[in-house]
Amino acid sequence: MPVRQMKESSEQHLVIKPHLQSSMTQAQKHPKTAQNGKGPPGQETENTNKLHVQTSPSPQAKNRGRRRGRGGRKFDHAGDPFMRPSSRPCTGVHKSASGDLDEVLDADMPNGSVENGQSSCELEMGFPSSSRSLSFAPRPGFGQLGAKCIVKANHFFAELPDKDLNQYDVTINPEVASRTVNRAIMAELVKLYRESELGKRLPAYDGRKSLYTAGALPFAWKEFNIKLVDEEDVVSGPKREREYKVVIKFVARANLHHLGQFLAGKRAGAPHEALQILDIVLRELSTKRYCPVGRSFFSPDIRKPQRLGDGLESWCGFYQSIRPTQMGLSLNIDMASAAFIEPLPVIEFVAQLLGKDVISRPLSDSDRVKIKKALRGVKVEVTHRGNVRRKYRVSGLTSQPTRELVFPVDDNSTMKSVVEYFLEMYGFTIQHTHLPCLQVGNQKKANYLPMEACKIVEGQRYTKRLNEKQITALLKVTCQRPRHRETDILQTVQQNAYDQDPYAKEFGIKISEKLASVEARVLPAPWLKYHENGKEKDCLPQFGQWNMINKKMINGMTVSRWACINFSRSVQENVARGFCNELAQMCQVSGMEFNPEPVIPIYTARPEHVEKALKHVFHACMNKLKGKELELLLAILPDNNGSLYGDLKRICETDLGLISQCCLTKHVFKISKQYLANVSLKINVKMGGRNTVLLDAISCRIPLVSDIPTVIFGADVTHPENGEDSSPSIAAVVASQDWPEVTKYAGLVCAQAHRQELIQDLYKTWHDPARGTVSGGMIRDLLVSFRKATGQKPLRIIFYRDGVSEGQFYQVLLYELDAIRKACASLEPNYQPLVTFIVVQKRHHTRLFANNHRDRSSTDKSGNVLPGTVVDSKICHPTEFDFYLCSHAGIQGTSRPAHYHVLWDENNFTADGIQSLTNNLCYTYARCTRSVSVVPPAYYAHLAAFRARFYMEPDMQENGAGSVHVGKSCRASGESGVRPLPALKENVKRVMFYC
Repeated sequence: MPVRQMKESSEQHLVIKPHLQSSMTQAQKHPKTAQNGKGPPGQETENTNKLHVQTSPSPQAKNRGRRRGRGGRKFDHAGDPFMRPSSRPCTGVHKSASGDLDEVLDADMPNGSVENGQSSCELEMGFPSSSRSLSFAPRPGFGQLGAKCIVKANHFFAELPDKDLNQYDVTINPEVASRTVNRAIMAELVKLYRESELGKRLPAYDGRKSLYTAGALPFAWKEFNIKLVDEEDVVSGPKREREYKVVIKFVARANLHHLGQFLAGKRAGAPHEALQILDIVLRELSTKRYCPVGRSFFSPDIRKPQRLGDGLESWCGFYQSIRPTQMGLSLNIDMASAAFIEPLPVIEFVAQLLGKDVISRPLSDSDRVKIKKALRGVKVEVTHRGNVRRKYRVSGLTSQPTRELVFPVDDNSTMKSVVEYFLEMYGFTIQHTHLPCLQVGNQKKANYLPMEACKIVEGQRYTKRLNEKQITALLKVTCQRPRHRETDILQTVQQNAYDQDPYAKEFGIKISEKLASVEARVLPAPWLKYHENGKEKDCLPQFGQWNMINKKMINGMTVSRWACINFSRSVQENVARGFCNELAQMCQVSGMEFNPEPVIPIYTARPEHVEKALKHVFHACMNKLKGKELELLLAILPDNNGSLYGDLKRICETDLGLISQCCLTKHVFKISKQYLANVSLKINVKMGGRNTVLLDAISCRIPLVSDIPTVIFGADVTHPENGEDSSPSIAAVVASQDWPEVTKYAGLVCAQAHRQELIQDLYKTWHDPARGTVSGGMIRDLLVSFRKATGQKPLRIIFYRDGVSEGQFYQVLLYELDAIRKACASLEPNYQPLVTFIVVQKRHHTRLFANNHRDRSSTDKSGNVLPGTVVDSKICHPTEFDFYLCSHAGIQGTSRPAHYHVLWDENNFTADGIQSLTNNLCYTYARCTRSVSVVPPAYYAHLAAFRARFYMEPDMQENGAGSVHVGKSCRASGESGVRPLPALKENVKRVMFYC
């Protein structure tokens, strides 16, 4: 998260209502049952690592910590009729004694409800100055459920050194922006002075301001003068020399004893400084050998680069990171691939990029735009000066061809042509004068270089978006079967030869060359319930998959009023009609009622007339139906449809209030039963139905879900791609709308500031001139819609949060847990459901491998570990509540387990409880008959956020490239300065439109 945003957020105030009795309060009052394992009250006031809120506990808070079997907690209900669970939790309806929440439901919900003067009694507490102001949920024990087995993980045990680690500050004058140059300066310094001034120490350097040594240097402060030869400038002949003043100053000694205690589980909070030093030490040699990108290293020598097309190639490499785990320090190594710009002569690169001969044919305006976009920021080296290989960064492209370019050669504005200059100065005759020149350096003092005199410098990573062809080619390279990936990882560790690494030796770090063997368990798949009318009324999935044969959806919906628009020129009307008939039949076979006849005949339209076509069909149907709503729109799209899909979804969901289902031309021509079955699953949930539910949910057997009304949330934020400087980030939140089944999810989306990770609209208040302070936000609206849908008020919240990196855990938990609390309190005084907050991560590099690849019983068809494989020991966090779960069957490549980290747990889940709940939920994903790799609420939030990108209307620019317009803020979007997304229509909000 940007530093500026962090500073801003740290100046906010965390507002906790006096009537809002948080678990934090319980922790003070009842040390024995304190949530998150917090100690006695005395420790609270002394320890700055705890969040301390001075409020008086409510009557029902007193017994919350107690456990009742495997179920929920016992309540003292005497004081609060609102919080009373029904005697039959699966069917009971919670009536509100005073009608507070019912009144809220009757209010005009989109605008929120008025807080009745409660703002005057808010308790303001300064936002904790350190983000470490609350401790995460401790591990409650280890899971026991499932068949035990051994798996291997790509973690390598690292022995902790017994040396003192010292940190020194480095100041280089004149200041250098490039890490590469900084490293060259320090390498020269070490070469000259290691044996003398540095006391034979071999320091590790981060390329910026910090230098680390094992043991102290003989000085606390020293200045060095270093001369550096510009190696890049000349291949042979005289070289330019630059002089730098380097000051090294002692800063601190890192305490490895604290790290040892933390790894042993005797100390909370990882000593990040010590870990960072060890990470830098182990990266030092690879940084010299390879091309570093983030935490990975790439080289064309590891494996032969593969062409990706359009002037790009893939380089293979490896990811490396040191991690604190239960087995001690662990080095996580994984294979990696990335797209690099091919080191081609620029003319050859341009020919590949445009896919045509550029030497004999002139360039069009759109060609120039494409070249400029591809080459801006790219480093090139000149080839016309013999030995001199000067390097430049491309800033642009000239609008004129080379033959027309002139520039002033002196202060008298004497003009000379570029062609003449290169001939006179270098004896270089420019052949292709019809091509533009590259502009290098800054825009004020333009330097022109002819394309034919430039070659792209090797080792530049391509950071922009890849096209589909390139993505396919890159996936071919990266997609490795588990056995091959494991072999490559082991080879990488051997090639890196950490036992020979001079830096590892200097610092006393020893790395094992064996993959970690880890105890794992395979959780059983859950029984799924289907409709009683089908031949098979329930089903036990095998190897993470099943099918709809002989089964009917548990809640099949009725589609009696539908229409179809055909946007594909190649699909004839009779083919489209045949496809619609087949789809209608499949829906009926699957358990829906589907009228075989559309309201109006299939309408054919051109993609560029999407809005006109949609409105025509919508109004034609409304006229024929005399005011009844059109329930479903089928749309047949060309396979490559550009912006058509997004435009159609935006118009249907935010303008017309239409539920739509798109089908590509290739599926219309090649009708497969599997495809139609999957489309029917999607249509049913979009219409408000349910395809299947967990048998345990129906029979009220899910611990900490079935006992009291429980809502499960999923939340995600998607950010714009690299290079998109102004587009907003999109946040999405979904929440289950049925209990006890927890299968149907309603979703809300909102735009927020560019790359902002905290979800801004979870809870918000604004001032209304007529009604005073009004409350709203996504959590509040979804809690109210849960109450409307179920007649129940949720007494437990399980919140799965996707897309958060480890460095943002504290910040996200502080901000978003507080927003959940405020949203609940705004609905009703003393309304405080118990919250469990879980972060879901897929972007990590831990991989699990079968212990024996030849043992067919321990792998699925793809050679991956079995679906349901869970690991919560050895490679997991020393003290916190996390686990890896591979809930899906692999298809190709190596499966990536999801990493779940329980940050906050007022519901006192056991390890088995949260692991089996998460695994079982993965079998309820609506769009297919497979268990999925990420818990469905998080998956749905991701889909909803992705869908909302289409709601931002593009402003067409002069060059025809669409860019998202970000306008001035209006009240609905807070102070973020982001134009809010168009609102979803009410009938769309209620169903799983994003599926």
